[in-house]
Amino acid sequence: MNHDLSTYRYVVVAEGQFGPLTSKTANSAVRFIPDRVVCVLDSTHAGRTVQDVLGFGGAIPIVGTVEEALRLGPTALLVGIATQGGWLPESWRPMLRAAIAGGLHLVSGLHLHLGDDAELGPLAAERGVRIHDLRKPPADLPVSQGKARLIDAYSVLTVGTDCNIGKMTAGLRIRDALTDRGTKVGFAATGQTGILIEGWGIAVDAVVADFIGGAAERLVLRAAEGNDVVLVEGQGSLVHPGYSGVTLGLLHGSMPDAMILCHQPTRQCPYGGGSAYSWMPLPSVEEMIALCESAIAPLRPSKVIGISLVTFDMDEDAARAEIARIQQVTGLPTTDPVRFGAEPLAEAILRGAAAKREGVAASQ
Repeated sequence: MNHDLSTYRYVVVAEGQFGPLTSKTANSAVRFIPDRVVCVLDSTHAGRTVQDVLGFGGAIPIVGTVEEALRLGPTALLVGIATQGGWLPESWRPMLRAAIAGGLHLVSGLHLHLGDDAELGPLAAERGVRIHDLRKPPADLPVSQGKARLIDAYSVLTVGTDCNIGKMTAGLRIRDALTDRGTKVGFAATGQTGILIEGWGIAVDAVVADFIGGAAERLVLRAAEGNDVVLVEGQGSLVHPGYSGVTLGLLHGSMPDAMILCHQPTRQCPYGGGSAYSWMPLPSVEEMIALCESAIAPLRPSKVIGISLVTFDMDEDAARAEIARIQQVTGLPTTDPVRFGAEPLAEAILRGAAAKREGVAASQ
C-alpha cells in the first residue's frame, strides 16, 4: 500500500505510444511530478520535448534509447503506459534489461508484476535494484461493510461517462484548489498513476472482485484521518463494457457524500481496444448523472455536485461555450480544471462540506 518513490528520478518509457491519450501514466508524471522526470523514452519522437508532443511539460527531453537516458542521470525507469489487459509489450524487454544493467530501479503499474517475472525479477535481484509493482494489492483486504459512510470528513468520488477521461487529474486539481484555501484534504489513490504521485494507495482494478469495495473502504478511512475532505480517485465508468465492475465496487465501497462527473464532449464511444466499442454511444451528461445517483441511492443519498470537462481538443471559444451549455442544462458548476482552473468544483465541495457539518451539529 505504501511505496517509497519520492527520491527517484525517472526515465519514463512510452516507446511508440507517447501522446495525449496513449501514455496516461507518462503524461500524469509529466504533469504532476515534472521535477522527477529526467526524460521520456520514445524513439518515434526522439529529439523533441514533451511540450512538443503533449502541449505541456516544458523542455523535458525525449530520447530514443536507454543508453541516452542513462547519460541524463535517472535513478529509476517508469513504465509510462497502462496497456489493455496490463501486459508488458515484448518489444520493451530489452529496454528493461538495459535499465537494470544500468542500475535503475523499475516502477510499473502493469497488471503483470515485473518482480514476479521469470527473467526480470532475478536480473533485478542480481543487480541489487528494486522493482515496485504499483498494481500489487495487499493480501489482507476485507469485504466492505459500509464504514466509509461514517467518516466525519466530506468525501467526494470522481466518476465518468467513460474511462481515461480525467478522473484522477480532476481530483488532484481540486485537491490543489482546496489546499490553497486552507482545507485539509486526503487523496485516496485507487490506480497505479495516483499511487505513483501520492506514494500510497491500492490499485482497485487489480483486486479480487469480492474485495474491491473493501479496498475502497480502507482507502477512505485512511485518507479521512486528520482531514476535512476526502477525494477518491475514480476508475472506469458504470457504462463501460470492460470496466464497469471495478467502478461499481469502488462506488459502493467508498460510499461518497457526493460525486464529480468527468466528461469529454468530443468523445462519441467508450475508450479502449481500438474501435472495439464503436458500436456503443456514450450517454449524455444528464443521463450519466441519473445513472450514478441511482447506483448509490440504495446505500445512501449522494448527488453529483459538479462537472469536470476535458476540452484539450477544442478551441477556447468552443470549450467555453460547451462549459456554459452543460452548466445551464445541469444547473451544476462546470469547468475544465486543467485549462480553466478547478475553483468552481472546489467551491461546490466546500459548500457540501459546510452543509454536512451543519447537519451533524443540528442532529446532536
